[in-house]
Amino acid sequence: MVTVLIVDDSRTSRRFLRNMLTEAGYEVVAEAVDGEDGMKKYEEFKPDIVTMDITMPKLDGIDAVSEILKINPAAKIVMVTAAGQKTNIVEALKRGAADFIQKPFESSAIVSVLEKVMGE
Repeated sequence: MVTVLIVDDSRTSRRFLRNMLTEAGYEVVAEAVDGEDGMKKYEEFKPDIVTMDITMPKLDGIDAVSEILKINPAAKIVMVTAAGQKTNIVEALKRGAADFIQKPFESSAIVSVLEKVMGE
């Protein structure tokens, strides 16, 4: 089973993603409320894939991508962002994010992106 870390400062978004991913057969091993917490949880749980919000307190998603990739250059990170953040998406992809999903999202779109990133 593919393991996932959800990093998002919105409790509602985390719950929504957790429910969708669990229903799709993924195992959500941890959740983090900001990029700093996400880095710690990444090191602790070593998930197969990370979903990462862009706009968060302490350490934003873009900087967290860089930090996680220092820990593991092969980390698979999918950015989760609101529409209208094209500049931030481009920057996250330049820094090594594998792909992105725009909010609001549907289960099929999330699963499709995660399968692509995992090479399934």
